[in-house]
Amino acid sequence: MIRIRQPVTRARELLRLHRETYRVFCARSDAAVDHAMLHGKLWTAFGWTVQTGTNPNPRFLRNFLMQGNGVEMLRLACCLLVDAGIRVCAPIHDAVLVEAPLESLTEVVRRTQQIMSNASAIVLDGFRLRSDAEIFCYPDHYMDERGRRIWETVIRIIVESDSHKPGRRRPGELGNPATLPARSRPPVPSIVYCRSR
Repeated sequence: MIRIRQPVTRARELLRLHRETYRVFCARSDAAVDHAMLHGKLWTAFGWTVQTGTNPNPRFLRNFLMQGNGVEMLRLACCLLVDAGIRVCAPIHDAVLVEAPLESLTEVVRRTQQIMSNASAIVLDGFRLRSDAEIFCYPDHYMDERGRRIWETVIRIIVESDSHKPGRRRPGELGNPATLPARSRPPVPSIVYCRSR
């Protein structure tokens, strides 16, 4: 097997050990595939449905309920956060990126994590997921390593474009509130990355 750099027999052994270790999970996973094959479809807690079609992929079906209900939790959490007046910058896979002023940062982190827990309890019939929070204060910013290259490319293009226009800020000043006159400086927010675990 290319990914684990082990022979096929070792991969089969690892799969066997996984099934033995996580028997309840595997039984439920098998039941989801069986249900989909018998009824032709699976659906999430809020009704997002997938049809099996004529050539079903058992691995997709096995994974659908976990991934699909994870999406339902994140979507619900984003709705509840916005309703609570918390600024949501973006959902990121199994996390949300929110913005808050420094003076209310602790409270926003607490409320965000509580709302994420509430969303999980609604989708999972009372079971609550915990979450971690990472905080980024200016001049730091959130960075997912998988997106570093595209981030650097976009910033380079903006800097190059901005530096050719008369009266515009120089490249080193791009996005730096300290270079703006005091009356036009925006409030410096903090970014909070809350992830379910």
